[in-house]
Amino acid sequence: MSKQYEAVIGLEVHAEMMTESKMFTGAPVVDSIEAEPNSAVLPLCLGMPGTLPVINKQAVEYAIRVGLALGCEINLYNRFARKNYFYPDLPKSYQISQYEEPIATNGHLDITLADGTSKRIRVRRVHMEEDTGKLTHISANASLVDYNRAGVPLLEIVSEPDIRSAEEAHAYATTLRQILRYLGVNSGDLEKGVLRVEPNISIREPGTDDLNTRTEVKNLNSFSVLFKATEYELMRQAELVNSGGAVVQETRGWNEDEKRTFSQRAKEDAHDYRYFPDPDLPPLMLEQDWVDSIALQLPELPAAKLLRYQQTFGLSLYDAQQLTEELAVAKWFESAVSAGADPKAATNLLINNLFGMMSESGLTIDEMKVSPRGLADLLQIIDAGTINKNIAKTVLAEMFETGNAAAEIVKEKGLAQVSDEGAILAIIQKIVADNPNELAAYRAGKTKLRGFFVGQAMRALRGKGNPKLVNQLLDQELSE
Repeated sequence: MSKQYEAVIGLEVHAEMMTESKMFTGAPVVDSIEAEPNSAVLPLCLGMPGTLPVINKQAVEYAIRVGLALGCEINLYNRFARKNYFYPDLPKSYQISQYEEPIATNGHLDITLADGTSKRIRVRRVHMEEDTGKLTHISANASLVDYNRAGVPLLEIVSEPDIRSAEEAHAYATTLRQILRYLGVNSGDLEKGVLRVEPNISIREPGTDDLNTRTEVKNLNSFSVLFKATEYELMRQAELVNSGGAVVQETRGWNEDEKRTFSQRAKEDAHDYRYFPDPDLPPLMLEQDWVDSIALQLPELPAAKLLRYQQTFGLSLYDAQQLTEELAVAKWFESAVSAGADPKAATNLLINNLFGMMSESGLTIDEMKVSPRGLADLLQIIDAGTINKNIAKTVLAEMFETGNAAAEIVKEKGLAQVSDEGAILAIIQKIVADNPNELAAYRAGKTKLRGFFVGQAMRALRGKGNPKLVNQLLDQELSE
């Protein structure tokens, strides 16, 4: 019988920081996909002799933001080191990174799983470094290199091996991405490579504290691939050990077509990189007052916002999650509430209607024509009884297309709700008189036919009848 094993997983997350210039030079940070290759480079980016690095203060501030958001200790004394290896995407033959003295250590990240349970994952370290260039392999014997990305400020966030499943790995990565986006440090775009997640995976017998030989899976370009690659690698290692084999420490890639990992190269240890303090950069000495001022400027983080939406606005967990997933959506929603919109009513129209319209049109919430004030005005018209909720959906769709105000659309298209009691009663009396068989069946006990009469009345009123008044008058007529 095959043995069962426990997963032991740690994640390394590399996040490019959204600064204007690179980590150690004034070269601009550009979109490495859209910009012309090698169009954003200076001599330092190319490892030219005689060039000296200068630390980007904005990148240091971003690193402190992330460290504080993850509950880390911010080390006032930290320094840069040289990580030595030889590869075409690294023109200096070393990468400026941090090793023994990183900027932030000993933090944590709380994750929530699908069953509603939460778990705390320890964060070992957050350190700054420069990104490498980008290689494009055009044949078995030739590659092209683009140094636009070389030197871009990069954060490496390393968890402890506290993760026990592919689901937990997925939850950790998505939660961290959300925090980075809230902080304005990283766009979270995995497809563009600005956020790269690499799991270190091993297995052990349950009940032990062993840290066995691990593999690292590289180049995962989505969270769904992270989940699939992690599950596959855990299964592969278990089958290998159960068959008498041994896990080899190595770097592996993911083959999406075959849905499997594959060996790329032997995995290096820290000593293989021959780290030593960078002689061109002095130790980075931070002032506590500066760190404290950055802490005061941190935005409300996703977990706190999620809780506040439930407690203050009375929203369900699901609705609060939908609204806080993206900071731009949360800001838009709060602006609508500040403009007078009822939180629950605004949530319903946003999630059930506007999200679908945005998805179909490819627009973000900041690009669409419906403003927070516009939504608040629409809800006020509904509350005043000018239009009913069904007509409101039509009005909202028109607002999305044209950007016109709700009141203007209602007036122009004659969508105001019919609340004239005499007019509604006359229509109901005619419907009852025209359907004697249905009336007799209803009065004989087939009460579901009430929906038939409601539908006929609303159809005659072209959907603009006051629902409360229609139901009230219909009940009176059917009971006579």
